[in-house]
Amino acid sequence: MIGTSLGWMAQRLRLPAVTGQIVAGVLLGPSALALFDEAGVQDLAPLTHFALALIGVTVGAHLNVRRLRNAGRRLFWLLIAEATITPLFVGGLILAATDAPPRLALLLATLAVSTAPATVIALVRETRSRGVFVKTLIAAVAINNMSCIFLFELARSAGRLMGPGTDLAAVSAADVLVTSMGRLGQAVIIGAAMAALNHIITLRVLRSERLTTLSVVTLLLTFGLASFVEVSPLAACLSLGVVQTNLSPLRERLVDAVFADFEPVILCVFFTLAGLHLSLSQAAAGGMIALLFLLARGAGKLVSARVAMILAGATHRVRQNLGPALLPQAGVAVGLVILIQSDPAFGAVQEIFTAVVLTAVTVNEIVGPLATRVALGRSGEIGQDRARLVDFLQEENIVTGMHAGTLEEAIEQLVDLLISSHHLQGVDREELLRSVLEREAQISTCLGEGLAVPHGELPEGFGMLGVMGLSAEGLPFPTPDGQPVRCMVLLATPHGERDRHLEVLAALARTLGGDPVMRQQLYFVDTPAHACEILHGEDTEAFNYFLSEED
Repeated sequence: MIGTSLGWMAQRLRLPAVTGQIVAGVLLGPSALALFDEAGVQDLAPLTHFALALIGVTVGAHLNVRRLRNAGRRLFWLLIAEATITPLFVGGLILAATDAPPRLALLLATLAVSTAPATVIALVRETRSRGVFVKTLIAAVAINNMSCIFLFELARSAGRLMGPGTDLAAVSAADVLVTSMGRLGQAVIIGAAMAALNHIITLRVLRSERLTTLSVVTLLLTFGLASFVEVSPLAACLSLGVVQTNLSPLRERLVDAVFADFEPVILCVFFTLAGLHLSLSQAAAGGMIALLFLLARGAGKLVSARVAMILAGATHRVRQNLGPALLPQAGVAVGLVILIQSDPAFGAVQEIFTAVVLTAVTVNEIVGPLATRVALGRSGEIGQDRARLVDFLQEENIVTGMHAGTLEEAIEQLVDLLISSHHLQGVDREELLRSVLEREAQISTCLGEGLAVPHGELPEGFGMLGVMGLSAEGLPFPTPDGQPVRCMVLLATPHGERDRHLEVLAALARTLGGDPVMRQQLYFVDTPAHACEILHGEDTEAFNYFLSEED
């Protein structure tokens, strides 16, 4: 009750609820009212475990491979940069400027990689943001937290060998790596196996209440089994989320759907319990380390995101804004604190580690959301989460550098892209291809000015869909004006959507046919992300306009 109340008060002050919930824990703990002793906290361990499991599976659920098509290069470089630059900044500064034990610095260095998924997603939803930047941001949060969990497990394994009085020269990096990777591998296998089992069973479950029960049981079994065999329960639950969300596109929102009703309550208890572990005397003692952690982590986030996006060839808006948007830190970091609190091997550093992390989380959950909101505004994607005329042309539905010797070959490539990127289960590829080629045989859909808009028919029950292929070199097809085709938009429409089809066709012909600046920008883009920014940017609202609720 107190956690909920202070969380609500924090929100009224335009602060994240987690800040108020941590403060509630501090007030209830030994530093203030002392209403909970150690035994009382232990009695609530099952709730803590369930919250940890929820955090892990939620992080994994945001790594949907289908939605991340074309974003792989950005995420790869971000994974490399965040896993190296940020930990080096944090660990190096703490070791250089304080006398902190090496294993404390190592734990803090790896924990610094994490970003608060709930905070970022809540801000995205609150501001109704959507676009290439938001897609990159949400995937980056998941990638960061995934790498944080794995790096932290490596740090825990090394930390167990780095107790007081240990000769660090005697600690074998190879042994630490082999042991840690083996344990992480077991955790991943447990999560994947439970996801597969859950998927098989849920194929036969139709009622939502049964689906919720089964999902909760699967989550608890995954966490419990991983704990029983002494591997990372967080890594197992993360694996559960990743595999589950990618097994079936029809169930990609499973985690959000089944846990939406009670997740806020569980996490409120979790953050309040985390605050119980925060000793104000230890917070004061660890103040310098916390300050260094905050400064180094902030610098690491900004530098690593910038370097990664430059190497990945990301758009200017993504390069400029991704780093600040990754500053919030809460759930995963607090979850890792709980793991250290329950690990007797770290008894000598538990209190100072807890104090530093919870102090940093409190600050990051005040400053971080402000930075994320500013980044969303600068990206130009606030308010874009509304239906637009060509909503079906997102980054994953666009291909650049298209090559084809004949028009038929190009159409076949686009049909395959349409089926794969929109995941059209139950659509007959050959029938769809035949409908496009038959229409093309009747009259050419090469409109001139480098634009071709072939179209085919989808079965009833689907909305209007499409994909875009871009070729800076140009495709040598017969055209009315003799110019090569540089942009092909394949439209697939059910019979009942003919009016929308004509509306889109007219908008494409009018804009690309009559606007040489737009053609120049779109035809010669480097990546699908750049093309998506052009199609869905503020400058193209006259062409790709927002649809009314009735539409």
